[in-house]
Amino acid sequence: MNEKDSPPEGGTAADRHVAVEYSSDDEWACRLLAFVEAGLARDEQVRYFADATDPGRVMRTLTERGVDAASAVRRGQLVVTTADETYLTGARFDPDAMVGLWYEALDAAGAQGFDGLRAIGEMSWGGRDIAGADRMLEYELRIHHEVFEQIPLRAWCFYDRRLLPRTTLDVLREAHLTAAAADPGGTAVCSAAPLPARPGFRLAGSAGYESRHVVASAAAALSASPAERLTLDLSALDHLDVASLVEIVGAARRRPAVAPLRVLGAPAAVHRMLQLFPELRAGLEVAEA
Repeated sequence: MNEKDSPPEGGTAADRHVAVEYSSDDEWACRLLAFVEAGLARDEQVRYFADATDPGRVMRTLTERGVDAASAVRRGQLVVTTADETYLTGARFDPDAMVGLWYEALDAAGAQGFDGLRAIGEMSWGGRDIAGADRMLEYELRIHHEVFEQIPLRAWCFYDRRLLPRTTLDVLREAHLTAAAADPGGTAVCSAAPLPARPGFRLAGSAGYESRHVVASAAAALSASPAERLTLDLSALDHLDVASLVEIVGAARRRPAVAPLRVLGAPAAVHRMLQLFPELRAGLEVAEA
């Protein structure tokens, strides 16, 4: 792993929530070592949520590469657990419960005297037939604004290219504003990402039948957002069909906030659909083309 490929250690929300991809055991180990060593040096608590990897292997790898992992565990600075004990504790994956878990974990780290919290989560469970796994994209979209912009958490989402379908990985990567070791050949037909400068999201590509899951996940993130003012940027969108527009409108109407959803950069086709079906404008504040 080259130094230039290492994810940033900056302080912005985008720097602290990173999609980290790897294709080999050695690449996984290098990423693991860099992250854990940095956390231990900063007197932060480090948590590792294993899924495909046995927790014992995490400990052995750190020890073999020079980290006194056993001592770190004894003093509570290193916690190695599993996805079943974190992401998947309920009957199904619940993004709301996981958002709350991050706040609880940060408070617990502070109560134990640590200067912060960082975590690695293996996300390979998203490629299996697990109840609620279809909400992983919604979760990745939401936590930028609901977690990383609110608390000083640093987390790397570990994506093993050997365990996740290429199409799934492409979409999940795009939900992060920072990615490490991304495959330059992978491009999602339709992608969704949080906006870096304001509460809201961006849709890009072609939103139609084949990308229905992306639109549904973005709509779920929109409707769940606690932000009073929310923006949806469509300026990078090539196409959006009627069903996708109806999904977005439904999300806007379900929002608890009174302020309408502000829509920027809507393609000409969207403006035409809103002229044909003016009732769809309810809950939207659409900027003129």
